Amino acid sequence: MKKIVTIGGGTGSFMLLSGLRKYPVALSAVVSMTDDGGSTGVLRDELGVLPPGDVRQCLVALSDSPEIFRKLINYRFEEGGLAGHSFGNLFLSALEKVTGNFSEAVREASRILNVKGEVIPVIVSDTNLFLELKNRKLLQGEDEINQNMKVEQIGVNRIFLDPKPRANPLAVERLLEADLIIIGPGNHYCSVIPNLLVPGIPEAIRESQAKVVYNGNLVSKRWHTDEFTLEDYVEAIDRLLGGSRIDYATYNTRLPSEDLLMKYAHESVLTGRRSDKCMIGDRCTVIEGDFLDARPVKYSRADKIAATRAFIRHDTEKLSRVLMTLVKESE
Repeated sequence: MKKIVTIGGGTGSFMLLSGLRKYPVALSAVVSMTDDGGSTGVLRDELGVLPPGDVRQCLVALSDSPEIFRKLINYRFEEGGLAGHSFGNLFLSALEKVTGNFSEAVREASRILNVKGEVIPVIVSDTNLFLELKNRKLLQGEDEINQNMKVEQIGVNRIFLDPKPRANPLAVERLLEADLIIIGPGNHYCSVIPNLLVPGIPEAIRESQAKVVYNGNLVSKRWHTDEFTLEDYVEAIDRLLGGSRIDYATYNTRLPSEDLLMKYAHESVLTGRRSDKCMIGDRCTVIEGDFLDARPVKYSRADKIAATRAFIRHDTEKLSRVLMTLVKESE
């Protein structure tokens, strides 16, 4: 059985895993662990737990449990003292307290939810994400980085994790064994890059014999990557990997509807502007296609950071079909 490893955060990985789980492959989802916004941020601050939100979404995507269980894990309380919290975040945080560590909590949750594949936190120790602008202003945490309006205007000097975390040995092992490694889609600075800042992860990707795919985002993030082309994204990822390691990059050719673009313009910190394909040349092969999901995306009224989430999503079926052709080519 072919082995596929995905690397990302919550929303992008949820979409991707929901499609790939339908194929006869061994799936492992390596998940970023620097989220500090919304329910996850409160639980980190008040309980001292590792961030459960992105892991929760991946568990639901790969779960073979009855639909009511999946709905329960994603349920978000709308009133009272628990307003804004999802049941799944509370469940994982409680499991971490009961089992004594987050990795064991994820294993137990995977067993309870009958997960098809593996959900692997990229690190086994707590850390924080920092982004230093070229004017030396230091932004701490995903939430502060996401809300800053001058990241692209001023420029990024460096991005790093502190304290320096330890890579999850299982994540390294799965990357080394993989036939296909899929990076993204997801927030460039806060979902994708944090995984690649973990010592041992870039090295494992470099050493792996797997083909590496970068899934280009459908839209750019306002104030952060407005002017990025697909080439800019690929170059940034390759730089963190220590060389030209990306073999393929997917690029959506279908424009979102005017209604969705207006929603981004007025209600979101994201922009409807697509990343230009540009010319990647010999760097990697660009796979073009209609990867857009035209269905509207809805969030719970209790989701306090819904405005920062994507209203425009990839079509999981379309994207998965294309990615599976790359797996078959490696046979």
